Amino acid sequence: MVLLSFDIEEFDMPLEYNGEISFEKQLSISQKGVERILDILKKHQVKATFFSTVVFAENSKDLIVRLLNEGHELASHTWFHSEFEESHLKKSKERLEELFSVKVTGLRMPRMMPVSKNAVEDAGYSYNSSINPTFLPGRYNNLKVSRTYFNEGNVIQIPASVSPNFRIPLFWLSFHNFPFFFYKKLASDVLKKDKYLNIYFHPWEFSEIKDAAFKLPAFTVKNSGKEMVQRFDEFVSWLKSKNYSFGTFQEFQKQIK
Repeated sequence: MVLLSFDIEEFDMPLEYNGEISFEKQLSISQKGVERILDILKKHQVKATFFSTVVFAENSKDLIVRLLNEGHELASHTWFHSEFEESHLKKSKERLEELFSVKVTGLRMPRMMPVSKNAVEDAGYSYNSSINPTFLPGRYNNLKVSRTYFNEGNVIQIPASVSPNFRIPLFWLSFHNFPFFFYKKLASDVLKKDKYLNIYFHPWEFSEIKDAAFKLPAFTVKNSGKEMVQRFDEFVSWLKSKNYSFGTFQEFQKQIK
């Protein structure tokens, strides 16, 4: 099964690089990206999971309603993208459920930040997808963590996919920067070995973010915007041509039980 997921959030990445961007622009860039993602998923009739911050959801209600109406899953990306307190785990889950009358069972931490497994369970989540089981300089070193899903108490942890050999990550930066044939080879290797593929993206990748004021490094904006729309569309087409199934995290959780 292919698990496509999107961390839908206020586009605050320019602030990490001392760039300038208004809150309104953060929202509009991500909102445009979500629209483009939903159009691609609808075209191919595939399901995905959207991990949303409360901030983005409160300011993008029509988009959240649309993704739910089109059969996708809504999960929590906590309350804010750049500010976190442990209490946000439960509060964000409850707020999303209140806003959209839907059961929220999954969590992904912003920037894959570490989080207490007991706090995740106490907040009422049944699964967590907040680990990239590889080494990323300046971010994390998870080389000793299981490559594939495992239990953390009563919560199942579903790490992002990495290659069976050398743990090469298949996350969004790889999708933008690796040669397309090589990325597809890695995806094939993971699906053959693990029987599922868990890859994640962000809506702003599908928007125009090559603005000098953002001060973003070249590797973060390569193949973004319309190039990303085309690249992702081709990737989903390729996966479908190989007869792989697609599903939400909730569907995957039921399958592995």
